Amino acid sequence: MTIASVPLDGGLSMPLLGFGTWQIEGQAAYEAVREALEAGYRHLDTATVYGNEAEVGRALADSGVPRDEVFVTTKMPAHQAGQEREVLAASLEALRLSAIDLWLIHWQPSAGHSVPMWRAMLAARDEGLVRAVGVSNYDIKDIDELIDETGQKPAVNQIKWGPSLYDPSLVAEHRDRGVVVEGYSPFKTTNLKDPVLTRIASAHGVDTARVVLRWHIQHGIVVIPKSVTPERISRNAQIDGFVLSEEEMAHIDKLRR
Repeated sequence: MTIASVPLDGGLSMPLLGFGTWQIEGQAAYEAVREALEAGYRHLDTATVYGNEAEVGRALADSGVPRDEVFVTTKMPAHQAGQEREVLAASLEALRLSAIDLWLIHWQPSAGHSVPMWRAMLAARDEGLVRAVGVSNYDIKDIDELIDETGQKPAVNQIKWGPSLYDPSLVAEHRDRGVVVEGYSPFKTTNLKDPVLTRIASAHGVDTARVVLRWHIQHGIVVIPKSVTPERISRNAQIDGFVLSEEEMAHIDKLRR
């Protein structure tokens, strides 16, 4: 599998295709991550509140894949504002890492806490405990507040995304600020039986899930599908064998609600 990456500040490269682990816990999380790494994924997404960092870390350690080949994201719970260092230390220990590639504020904290939390995350980055910092579920105005108060932009904003949510102006607003858009729940937000998707999938000899993933990649949007089924994990990784035409991309764009 050869998947393109998007550059982040500091010389980092973030693979456009990642493996999500939301709602996967215990041994199932361990086995799913092992399957993902075996299938060729080199980008893993977890979070403190997912309760699976230890399984993700153990799977990565047991996989034999060199640490420097895998991009690891985890997230800081907004409700633990003021405890950033304790949370980060616990994440590093659970993941068995000396540094996290990308640390995100998981969602907008309560009023008055976003900027202080952002400053704490920037400090952790500057100390080398994390390589890049960003946010999740933030509006543009919330991103602008962080930039205005600190002069430092988030590397990434992870938001719910898919063809039905496609908003080129929102993507443009992020890119104008130098913020990478990362989409989660690509299938939950999509009718995979839509005639547009089934027609395009048939033309390329693939399933509609891979059409959706390919659509993300060609838009330069990071996407993190998840599954616990080995066959589906492997199949979702097989998206470099076909390319959507401009016309096909435009048809999928029009699925926006």
